[in-house]
Amino acid sequence: MSPADAVAHLSPERWERANRLLVRKALAEFAHERLITPEPEGEGYVVRSDDGLTAYRFTAVRRALDHWQVDAGSITRTRGGEELPLAALDFCIELRQSLGLSDEILPVYLEEVSSTLSGTCYKLTKAQVPVAELVDAGFQAIETGMTEGHPCFVANNGRLGFGVHEYLSYAPETASPVRLVWLAAHRSRAAFTAGAGIEYASFVRQELGEETVERFHGQLAAQGLDPADYLLIPVHPWQWWNKLSVTFAAEVARRHLVCLGEGEDAYLAQQSIRTFFNTSHPEKHYVKTALSVLNMGFMRGLSAAYMEATPAINDWLARLVEGDPVLKATGLTIIRERAAVGYRHLEYEQATDRYSPYRKMLAALWRESPVPSLAEGESLATMASLLHVDHAGASFAGALIERSGLEPAEWLRGYLRAYYTPLLHSFYAYDLVYMPHGENVILVLRDGAVQRAVYKDIAEEIAVLDPDAVLPPEVRRIRVEVPEDQKLLSVFTDVFDCFFRFLAAQLAAEGVLAEDGFWRTVAEVTREYQEATPQLAEKFARYDLFAPQFALSCLNRLQLRDNRQMVDLADPSGALQLVGTLENPIAGY
Repeated sequence: MSPADAVAHLSPERWERANRLLVRKALAEFAHERLITPEPEGEGYVVRSDDGLTAYRFTAVRRALDHWQVDAGSITRTRGGEELPLAALDFCIELRQSLGLSDEILPVYLEEVSSTLSGTCYKLTKAQVPVAELVDAGFQAIETGMTEGHPCFVANNGRLGFGVHEYLSYAPETASPVRLVWLAAHRSRAAFTAGAGIEYASFVRQELGEETVERFHGQLAAQGLDPADYLLIPVHPWQWWNKLSVTFAAEVARRHLVCLGEGEDAYLAQQSIRTFFNTSHPEKHYVKTALSVLNMGFMRGLSAAYMEATPAINDWLARLVEGDPVLKATGLTIIRERAAVGYRHLEYEQATDRYSPYRKMLAALWRESPVPSLAEGESLATMASLLHVDHAGASFAGALIERSGLEPAEWLRGYLRAYYTPLLHSFYAYDLVYMPHGENVILVLRDGAVQRAVYKDIAEEIAVLDPDAVLPPEVRRIRVEVPEDQKLLSVFTDVFDCFFRFLAAQLAAEGVLAEDGFWRTVAEVTREYQEATPQLAEKFARYDLFAPQFALSCLNRLQLRDNRQMVDLADPSGALQLVGTLENPIAGY
């Protein structure tokens, strides 16, 4: 590909469209987070720049949870009576004080916005697949066919570190097959941990195949090295070329690390960019790799220290789910992170604290594939896909409802029982919370209807909010202390505000299901769960899901404040940006 071909997606027309879409999202989400206050004017609203001279005018529908459904086509930008083109970079600069963008953060945030716009331009070049066709297109076609990314974050496709040729090779929407690079890591610096019943040698042969393992061992032997002294680690190709081959040069020179080349299997990057699905053998494990790229508030590394407890945490949760009749009845399963490998660079460890990105450059984990668990006639789709809207404005959720032949409220009830009821029970029975956003949940479908949910990304994302919980020693790191009044935000923020808010608004806009019908159904499923578990009545009263209001916790504010490390994972509640309250949409039911 020539240098010019690599930027063929950046045409004036697509750039204009991408900017209009991103300014629409910025107006909607920054208004939701009360960073800007649109003032009513005529039939619509106006937002003015910090200096008062630039005006953004638009029409919008205001919905539950203070959701702004802004009409992208209605937005105009004027300064001194002159109409100007919409430009997301200018928008951030004109409102930098309102957005709280410091001199240090502003240019990096602009770079993330530029990258997000560039990604949108690329997506606009792809063949337009109507959602009615996408529902039959298969798990990975859905995964690579989505166009939006995280619904709340404005700069949600930063991927700082990727050049354009790397974007085209590794971004999920480009759907390029990837072969992972394999390193041999000396056991004096590397550790492999696995769940019950898994042993290193047989596991690696199963994943890589007998021939590839023999080839790799032969390469080590040819250098006078004993294969038994090494562990094999899969590496994202970007990480090898851009980080490990340079930053870990000493390890390579001393043969603590030996590059063995690519494996045989082809993989596809998932929406989380550093996790890969095996397309050569869909029944084999996903591989999650370290990737020192800045994306949406974090460097996407993987901690070698964290990896050591990962399989044990997954086994603990799998036993809990398996042994609980309520969770079992919902059909919930988790795809366990079965094995993990991490490499410790001793010098960087001496030079840094445990949160440093230098400690998160070389590790990997293997997560079960959901494919072998499917029954005849079942299919998979990531939950994020429910919010996907095609070029004609039709949603994937609407297409699934249509396919199912069910009444929209009935379809929704089935989805809520599969996804939402297990979240409620985990919270009320075990003080256990997940990070249950669209990308961390896979839905099992039959004829468009949700049969059950599969939760993933367990070890790094779950937490037990009871400081007195008795946990096995290897699982204790998931215990976190959170103020009493913030515990239920794990449902109100993560589920209601960051997912249901968008799904309800989209279904209402399409005329599929009115908003009050949506929230009434959520309330009914909540009551149904509470009535089925009367033994937890005291907890329901203490943490009241029907409270009239809850605190508004703002995600963009975190990223605008510090886009390199939004949250301290050891103290997740300490970082929260709480601004006023939202009316609870189920309180009235």
